This record gives sequence, structure tokens and C-alpha cells, in this order.
Amino acid sequence: MKQSEMLIPTFKEVPADAEIKSHQLLVRAGFIRQTASGVYSFLPLGKKVLRKVEDIVRQEMDQTGANEMVMPAMQPAELWKETGRWNNFGPELMRLNDRHDREFALGATHEEVITSIVRDEIKSYKRLPLTVYQIQTKFRDEKRPRFGLLRGREFIMKDAYSFHDSYDSLDNTYQRIFDAYSTIFQRCGLNFRAVIADSGAMGGKDTHEFMVLSEVGEDTIAYSDSSDYAANVEMAPVIADYQKSQESEEPLQLVETPNQKTMQDVAEFLNHPLEKGLKALMFKVDDRLVLVVTRGDHEVNDIKLKNLFKAESVELATEEETKAAAGAGFGSLGPIGIAEGIDIVADNAVEYTTNVSCGANKDGFHYLNANQGRDFTIDTYADLRFIKEGDPSPDGVGKIQFAKGIEVGHVFKLGSFYAERMGASILNDQGKSQTMVMGSYGIGVSRTLAAIVEQHHDEDGMVWPANIAPFQVHLLAMNMKKDDQKQLAEKLYHSLSQAGIEVLFDDRKERAGVKFADSDLIGIPLRITVGKRAEEGIVEVKHRTGADKTELHESELLEQIKTLL
Repeated sequence: MKQSEMLIPTFKEVPADAEIKSHQLLVRAGFIRQTASGVYSFLPLGKKVLRKVEDIVRQEMDQTGANEMVMPAMQPAELWKETGRWNNFGPELMRLNDRHDREFALGATHEEVITSIVRDEIKSYKRLPLTVYQIQTKFRDEKRPRFGLLRGREFIMKDAYSFHDSYDSLDNTYQRIFDAYSTIFQRCGLNFRAVIADSGAMGGKDTHEFMVLSEVGEDTIAYSDSSDYAANVEMAPVIADYQKSQESEEPLQLVETPNQKTMQDVAEFLNHPLEKGLKALMFKVDDRLVLVVTRGDHEVNDIKLKNLFKAESVELATEEETKAAAGAGFGSLGPIGIAEGIDIVADNAVEYTTNVSCGANKDGFHYLNANQGRDFTIDTYADLRFIKEGDPSPDGVGKIQFAKGIEVGHVFKLGSFYAERMGASILNDQGKSQTMVMGSYGIGVSRTLAAIVEQHHDEDGMVWPANIAPFQVHLLAMNMKKDDQKQLAEKLYHSLSQAGIEVLFDDRKERAGVKFADSDLIGIPLRITVGKRAEEGIVEVKHRTGADKTELHESELLEQIKTLL
């Protein structure tokens, strides 16, 4: 393709609203343009890379036996109401009404639609297992779109759904697609980890996220320094071996702690370490109030709290709600003297504390030397805290370390969650009605494109892996006004193209410096420069990341390029 005929609007300046490298470079190199907050157009170069990622996804998904299809972006509310997700999915679900005031959602995901199709078309176990997938635009009304393609309100996703007559069948398909995802991300040149994850609003259990390691990632991965264990920090269980102090219990003492709001404030004011204090937070768990107690140096994991109560929603109570229930606001809550009707749950570490401080449920006051069993009672002990760096790995091998990651894929064992609610059943081999079992599998295609840039760039621009790059070769004619350069460049352009090599031919009437800068910015793997030795048929060849330049005669160029690629 001739560069003069393509829409590639490059510029030097870093966009003011672009916080991370992928956003900056994709905009500067003319791959994407923002149309609205969190909504982007893919320009020709961006579309070419996107298509290559999609082709890899299709090839690997087809290898698993999955069928490609396309479902509508507009989904009737009735389907979402069948599963209860019309209300439970939250404000991220984009909703609209047609002229007849019928409610619709713009597809954030397609479990309801595909389940409605399969329940109407599949009636016998003989037609299962079945896996279908699509690559389609999805919509989520993000509260704060940011980081370019990493957190948008409109994005391109590959979503797949499998249907089964048994959990063994689901397990087999899950593993096949898990392996396919690993191959997809390897082919995209990514350094990633598959980690244990939470299913969130998707329902189901047994899920893994595929995380691309990156400092700009919004998720934290907890991994073992001595094994292949890895989990989203929200899901990593704590297996710490707590030891109870042998110190004698001291008398309970009420002390004034004016204007001390945080655990750090209180610890410094009372002159003791954080672990000698108790932190108490009031949560709304569905429609009930729950006081959650942890050690002062630990943080409440709301996902574990949600799973403990098998709740639909968990959120912190407001300060007004907290005062009304406990008589004190944030910073002065504690487990002593909590009103009846409020459940008190605590992290396992609390059971092993002795003579700790805690809020007195009176603003500006704390207790010293509080002891569970004597001064307060916990209804339930459970693993309710976030794992910390240095904690034992949950698999018993090594210690936990943290890394940041960008989620690019997620696989779920949904079980019968959707099938039960939507009446998706089959006749089994005994002729009896049986609810189907499902799996759901997603890849953020446009997110993957951004993740590749985050891992493959330098100070001059992007460095695309060869199989993902928009073109394989960038052919630069230094001076199109000189006939020898123009003729040789055009000759090479045609010969390389006829040999099946993807070539971007910079035939623009621009200065050499502009062409070199744009070439580095765009990041095509190989660059051929036609310059001052064109009359001799000599050109310069350079790898995007290499400092060395090789001069080749046009007669040997084609074979050398094939070898280099």
C-alpha cells in the first residue's frame, strides 16, 4: 500500500489526555482516534492490526471445534430479566427504549441471547457438546473511561459459549479453550499469566483470567515466587499460620482519641503497631448490615465477604447509615457493644489477637486491651482479608509476590446458572429432562491490541511482533523527486508485493527525517531505505529494533527479506 494513499495522520506531540504508552503511541501513529469519551475509531493501520489479532483468535477457536456466528447488539430486556441481570448488572449496562417504549440493552455480553437460541433449537443430548463464538462490538457504560483502548465504553470482544450435558464435558471444553487462549496470547507475543479469578456479574464458578504483565495494569496478580501458582489478588486465599500471644489479658480501658480517623492515626496516637489494633467496617450485604473486623494491618476483601454470604451485592455502608446503626461514624467503630441484629464477622487473624485496641462506637474514643471472647463475640470467623506480599503461597510452595496485569481474556465455568433461569433443557440418554451446563469464554480483542503495545515499544514508537504488524516491510524512498530513487522504490514495491510480502511504501514528498521518525513511530518490523545508492541498485535494510544496517543489492533483496521475516 502506498502511504500517500492511506489515512495515517501522525504527529509528534503526546496527547494531553493520554496517560499510558499504548494510548499515546496508537494516537500519535495514526492507528486510532477518539470519537467520544471511551469510544474510538480504528483508522486503517489500527484496523489492519485488529484484523490480524482477530485472525489468530479465529484460527485457534476453530481448532477447538467452535462455530463462529453473530448475535445482535440490541438485546430485549425480557431476556435479561429472565436471569435477573437486568437489575443486578448495574449502571454499566447501556439501556434504551424504542419508539414503542420497549426496553433494550446494548450488549455488554451475550449469555442471555445465546441461551435463548440454544434452548429453542437443541432438545437432545445427542446435539451436545456445542460451542459457538462471535467477534463483535460490546458496550459498557464505564463510569470513568481511561487508558485509551484498555477501558472504553465501546470495545471489540470475542465471546464464546459452550453447552453440555455433563460437568465432565464442560471440563473438557474449558481445558481446550484455556489451552487455545494460551496459544493465542503466545502468538500475539505477550508475556502473560493465567490466574484464578472471580466471576463477578457473570455468575458461575471456576474461572481464570489471562493477565498481561504490565505496570499500567489495573489488576494485581498474587503469584508464588517458587511455583506456577497465580491468582487475582481478590481470589487468593490466605493460609497464614497465626500464633496466639502468650501475654496475659489486661483490663479493658476506655481512652479518648480525638480526631484520630485512620488505623495509622490511632496506632501512632496510642503508640502501638498496626497489628495491635482492630479495624471495623460496616457493610451492606444485600439488605442486611454486617460489621466486618480485621487486624489493623489487614484490608477487608469484599469479594471474600460476598462469597461468605453468597450475596448478590456488597458495599460499604454510608457514614450516616453507620452512625444510625452503631452510634459512631468511621474511625470509631468496634465490635464491643454492637446492637442486636447486626452480624459480626471477622478475619481469621482476629481470633489470635490479645490486648488490642478497637473503636468504642463513640466518636473520638477507643478501647485498649480488648480481647475476643471476654469483651466481644464474633459470629463467624473466615478468611476475609486480602493476601499480602510475603504471605505463604496458597499452594504451600514459596512466598507471595505481587505484579500488575492487564486482563485480556477470561474463561468461566457457568454451570447451570443461566440454563436454569431460562429453561434451557434437553432429554438425556434416559429420555428424561435435564438442565444444560454452560461455559463462557471472552477475549478483549481491542484490549489485546493495546496490551501488545504496552509490552512492545521503545522511546521512538511501537515495535510490533512480525505476525501482528500492520505491514511486514516499510519501504522508504528518501527523495521521490529523484528519478533513480523513485524508479527503484516502485520496482521493489511491486516485486515484494507480488511475492506476497505486505509492504507500506512511503512515497510521500516529505523530508527524510520525517519519514524515518514516522517509520519508527509506526513500528513495522523491517525497513528498506532507497537512498543515495539507488542508481547502483543498492538499498539499506534495518530491523526496527536493531542498530545495524545492511546494504543489499536489489537482486538479492527478495530472498534476504523472506529469510529475515
